[in-house]
Amino acid sequence: MHGTALVLGGGGPVGGAWMTGVLAGLTEAGVDLDRADVIIGTSAGAIFGARLACGEPPGELYERQLSRADKVELRVTAAQTVRFLWAALGSRDPRRSVRRLGRAALGARTGPESELLDAVGTLLHGARDWPGRALRITAVDAVTGSLETFDADAKATLLEAVAASCAVPLVAPPVTVAGRRWIDGGSRTTTNVHLAAGHRHVLAVSPIPTAVGPHPGAHQQAAQLAAQGTEITLVTPDRAARRAMGRDMTADARRPAAARAGHAQGTALAHTVHAAWRTDS
Repeated sequence: MHGTALVLGGGGPVGGAWMTGVLAGLTEAGVDLDRADVIIGTSAGAIFGARLACGEPPGELYERQLSRADKVELRVTAAQTVRFLWAALGSRDPRRSVRRLGRAALGARTGPESELLDAVGTLLHGARDWPGRALRITAVDAVTGSLETFDADAKATLLEAVAASCAVPLVAPPVTVAGRRWIDGGSRTTTNVHLAAGHRHVLAVSPIPTAVGPHPGAHQQAAQLAAQGTEITLVTPDRAARRAMGRDMTADARRPAAARAGHAQGTALAHTVHAAWRTDS
């Protein structure tokens, strides 16, 4: 085991705002996120992980949430929610569950892929090329249900990879990359902490730690890594953050409060992060 990994999970616009607050709070309190040997991002975590890897400071990510920049128009209807839950919860078998979700996504009437690509491109501030820092972006094959990662060696642009990771089933269209269709990287498990296996030190930020359906959550995966000898810090929303975030992860008006709650939490937790990440080590 060697090296450090920063794992950023999915959580929609509100969960993403909370996550930027956590990252900024940790950084200001002496946690050096640049020490991460790899960033692993899922959905909202793919967006902010890519921006971090491209050199945007955590403080800037946070300030843009406070000012309600980076607005995401993500409207989820009650019918879409019901269909999502029906597909995800229709089987107790994890493989069947995610394949059901993939089939539902492929058959849904959503907007064109180009709209999702344009929206993600705006959030990436026009970045198209993979950064020099090691970055892994998760996505799920809509046909097979397999979880895979894109990186600089993949046959995908940075924009395609991040868009695929953000393709929420039944809300956004699956994204076509290298002849395959892809849905949200959090379709199986929201944070994919397990992908950091083999790293000695892991910092994972999970806006929504519990998976929908018969899949392991972030706490279970973190416990498995810890049992293998990994020093892991898992940050999930505390009570104050959950209250600030509310239940609708698409509610744009809640982003500033969620970000501030994340900042307070990150600041308070910085001393618990392993010395491998701290500037005072």
